[in-house]
Amino acid sequence: MEDAQADLTPEQTEKLLQFQDLTGIEQMQRCRDILSGHEWNIEAAVQDTFNEQEGAPTVFHHPPPPPRQEERLPQVNLQPANQRIIMYPGRRPQGLFEWTYYLLTMPIRFVWSTFFDIVRAFVSFLRPDPRRFVTDPLGDVTNFISTFEGKFGQQHPVFYQGTYSQALNDAKKELRYLLVYLHSEEHQNTERFCRDVLCSDEFINFVNAQVLFWACNTTSPEGYRVSQALRENAYPFLAVIVLRDNRMSVVARIEGNITGTAELISRLEQVMADNEASLVAARAERAERSFNQSLRQEQDEAYLESLRADQEKERKKREEREREAELERQRRQEEEEREQQFLEREQKKSEIEQELPAEPAPSNPDSIRILLKIPSGSRIERRFLRNQSLKWLYYYVFCHKECPDDFQIVTNFPRRTLPCEPQDGEPDPPSFEEVGLGKSEMLFVHDNEA
Repeated sequence: MEDAQADLTPEQTEKLLQFQDLTGIEQMQRCRDILSGHEWNIEAAVQDTFNEQEGAPTVFHHPPPPPRQEERLPQVNLQPANQRIIMYPGRRPQGLFEWTYYLLTMPIRFVWSTFFDIVRAFVSFLRPDPRRFVTDPLGDVTNFISTFEGKFGQQHPVFYQGTYSQALNDAKKELRYLLVYLHSEEHQNTERFCRDVLCSDEFINFVNAQVLFWACNTTSPEGYRVSQALRENAYPFLAVIVLRDNRMSVVARIEGNITGTAELISRLEQVMADNEASLVAARAERAERSFNQSLRQEQDEAYLESLRADQEKERKKREEREREAELERQRRQEEEEREQQFLEREQKKSEIEQELPAEPAPSNPDSIRILLKIPSGSRIERRFLRNQSLKWLYYYVFCHKECPDDFQIVTNFPRRTLPCEPQDGEPDPPSFEEVGLGKSEMLFVHDNEA
């Protein structure tokens, strides 16, 4: 197990364990090989594993294989345990004349048969049998169906209109019996079998209700290779194939001169009864696997839903922490800006205090007494010269510790705002005398932020 997990990332290790839990495959190395073949796509790997067990096509698109002439047939178990082999003997001679004729012609028939086999082998050595090259298996099947209907009519069992491989896969997927019929036009019993047995109402009703029915002519490449795969000995030839022990197996072979429809149906029913337990077990196993898969899917969905809820909670917590951190950052930035503004303002006040002109003496005839009532209710007083600009009044109030930083100076009656705040790039405000202030004035400091 440690070797199988060597050199894997944590994500790949987690997928490996999940895949083993979902599929029930005990060999860890095999699980790793399957996931590697699917580029560590766990959904496609799990689906393909189940499809492989059920004979369904894969969902993962592997790189296209190199071109080949012929697709190989799926492997089936040709000799399972308790296989039924039913051989129907050919027609026996009746009466003294037929027996005499049969015995006299036996050597001739033996020599002719041997000679014909030798000639056929020699010809096949010089020119390979064209039936060995399968180019259109589906066309071979549809051509047989058309030829059969043209010769025997439309009344016949429903033929499976697909290749032999497709019929096997569908029978495995649907857990049904597959009845294979190999048609040989050269055999003397074929035409009678088709008319009397294959096209009988009793056989048609039985086949259409119980099994999938696939048939093909052995003169076509598709029919020939199926005959080689099933190893038929005589014609007409029927084979019953069904899923047994997780493998498609030939559970019965019926060959020879089949004449009785009722007897044939009876034998097929017996074969189906003998193998019904395998299908019941396969259905139960598939139902259990489907239930377990559904249960795991529900558990995975519940886990994912819980995971999404936890992730959403974590996301909201993270966003809340980020929001609080952003608010804290903004608060600190504002505090730093206010502190910086305060320091700059104090520095400016200190510089302005150094520039304030000296207060004139009370006896100076050009002095003017200004009494200021500040927002706190206190009063402050200072003298200025009449010809001095009102900016010095503004600077005096601005530098006073009890006065606000943003203010206006207004008169009481008539109420007006004095233009005392200096502006950069503009002339200084007017003087006390120019705005009409007397020897002694009472002014008010208005806080603009109040």
